[in-house]
Amino acid sequence: MKYLSGAVLLACLTTTQAFTPHTYPSRPATSVMAWSTAALKSDPKTGNSLPSLPIPEPLLSLTPGTWAYDTMSRRLNKEILQRTYEENEETFNKPEFAKALARFNELRAELDNAAETKLTYLKFDEVEDGRKGVLAPGDSEYKSETVVDREKREWEDILRPFVEKGDTWLSAPWLVTEFYAYRRLIEAIGYYDKSNPATYLYDPFAVAKKAGLVSSVNSAENMLEKIVKLPHTKEGLGLAAAFALWGNKMDLSIWPADAENSSLDVFAKILHAADENLLHDDTDELAEHCEMLKERESGKIDIIVDNAGFELVTDLALADYLIASGVAVKVTFQLKSHPTFVSDALEKDLLETVDHYAALPEDKYPNARAAGLRWQQYLKGM
Repeated sequence: MKYLSGAVLLACLTTTQAFTPHTYPSRPATSVMAWSTAALKSDPKTGNSLPSLPIPEPLLSLTPGTWAYDTMSRRLNKEILQRTYEENEETFNKPEFAKALARFNELRAELDNAAETKLTYLKFDEVEDGRKGVLAPGDSEYKSETVVDREKREWEDILRPFVEKGDTWLSAPWLVTEFYAYRRLIEAIGYYDKSNPATYLYDPFAVAKKAGLVSSVNSAENMLEKIVKLPHTKEGLGLAAAFALWGNKMDLSIWPADAENSSLDVFAKILHAADENLLHDDTDELAEHCEMLKERESGKIDIIVDNAGFELVTDLALADYLIASGVAVKVTFQLKSHPTFVSDALEKDLLETVDHYAALPEDKYPNARAAGLRWQQYLKGM
């Protein structure tokens, strides 16, 4: 478990952006507190629900016909990296990308022979890492450790048992190898290599994420029109959470024409329709906690962001609602520190999303534009 949890933590090292309120009238938005688990118990110290069943053995990628096997033996190389090459072909074939392209092709060759290729350590010392000298968030054991040193140490800790055992891309745990593959891609491109301005902080998934951003607007316009009218009540919070969870899959056929003046039971019906497919629902606990934060008038909430595109828009709407309803005085977005899993959001993706929405034509997307302008002002108040 140490290695698996470490891999997740490492790949999710974050950068942050925060919303703080300005002098705007009350506005609504979105969130989610819906978790699924086989069995739950309460932590006696915190009262929080925790899984009570033992953690299963890690999934490997050795069995044909499984998603793990298909991902590591075919899909990652033949689909994801092939599409990445096609979307960046012109750039990758520029002289300043020659080394990056060679390393990219080496990675693909390894994945082409995933059953035989053994895992190796990442090569942190071969580039002029732009993060050198930046201290990592401190802890008692490594107070003066830099970001690079910490990532190197953690990746070595994660990979050591599998490298020493001679594990391949398929025989090591799938979770480790998939995170490792994306970190190898970043290494191949030279994402942190400050000596090469062309590759430094170059996002190979920018084209795909841009397409997701542009295509999000129509659905978001409809959603943002509804969210802005939600009451600042338990029911309103529940619906905001449902929007964040389900997005444009919400059933809006029973949405009231006069939402601002509708009775709470109307929203309860909509919420009930939205939660039919939940495996586990902690909305009541969420509402109780948010009410406590509201009473204290000092709530600070972190949102761990997953994907760019429409999903990121619902996260932004969540922050908007939490601030407008008085639940939070500050909402911090935790974002990935480097491109991962194609669609995972970086700090630049959040800023681009906000600016894109703020620049939309008002006559066509009045609600999305208003939200974007509001989000810009929140960010200026950091």
